[in-house]
Amino acid sequence: MIDSYTAFWLIVGALSGAWYIWFASKGHVGRERKAYSNGLLIAAVIYPLFAVFSVDAEWFGVEMLGVIAYGIFVWLGRRVSFYFVAVGWLLHPAWDVGLHLLGPGGHIVPGWYAIACVSFDVLLAVVIAYRVYGWEKEGSLPSDLGPVADVET
Repeated sequence: MIDSYTAFWLIVGALSGAWYIWFASKGHVGRERKAYSNGLLIAAVIYPLFAVFSVDAEWFGVEMLGVIAYGIFVWLGRRVSFYFVAVGWLLHPAWDVGLHLLGPGGHIVPGWYAIACVSFDVLLAVVIAYRVYGWEKEGSLPSDLGPVADVET
């Protein structure tokens, strides 16, 4: 059974994710792709910032490993298949829960943030995968994805 604290933050995360999806989908495919891939990078960069504010140099290094890992998913999403961005979002809750909620990094990230990120991240992963499938089916996803930054807004 989920306690009311956890349920509240899961709902906040899901509602925030729904808003982000709405925001990302305003415009053309390139803008949406940019919002999803850049959003994954931003989600990863937030953690080293938490470490800076916690004044923990060791954890700053650990959190930078996450930036590198999720940066690889973004790069693969831009160069190989945008499904990699969905996979990056799907794996991000493991970082939240494994390192910060249940693991040794609980002093870096507030518990409420890690909980909200779980529903936010999973919702984005599912919607992105669904959108990529639709773009491929419609033929509206360029075969050469190239850097998302090269897409006109």
